[in-house]
Amino acid sequence: MEVFEAIHGRQTISKVKQDALPRDLVEKLLNAGAQAPNHYKVRPWRFVVLTGDGRNKLGDVFAASFLERNPAAPTEAADKPRALPLRAPVVIAIGADKPAPDTKAIEIENISSASAAAQNILLAAYAKGLGAIWRTGEWARDAKVKEFLGFAEDQHILGFIYVGYPEVLPEPYTRASFEDRVTWIE
Repeated sequence: MEVFEAIHGRQTISKVKQDALPRDLVEKLLNAGAQAPNHYKVRPWRFVVLTGDGRNKLGDVFAASFLERNPAAPTEAADKPRALPLRAPVVIAIGADKPAPDTKAIEIENISSASAAAQNILLAAYAKGLGAIWRTGEWARDAKVKEFLGFAEDQHILGFIYVGYPEVLPEPYTRASFEDRVTWIE
């Protein structure tokens, strides 16, 4: 697939089949992520891949955290957050390291690099005929989730990429162009 076709054709696809993805296919997505630019070659991204029962375990953490933050909520209110990781057969948590004190890199550079890695994964998923959506929200900032995924306190979770075979391909659409978001200084 030609790069401009991937960039302009990729769409967020939230409804995917529960069919398992081959591990080598997921590894191709991760390898695409690892090709992202990064300052001073620090490779600041972190990927945690959840499949099978790993998604249930993450759902249990979502539910426990929800109930802790909402003590008056009935127990069944935790069913919704518990089911969130089950929306796709593969969930990839994307993290960014805090720069080490002995590097010239700064925090925003690491976050930018990890975000570029996430975009590479999304483009690679599209090129392979997969559906994917990048979700953020409260779970990306939740201390219990961060701990469960093995992220240190000073690392960021940038979000979760849900990946699977699309249930239905969305109608193509044209995104807004750049004209209202650019200033030329000549």
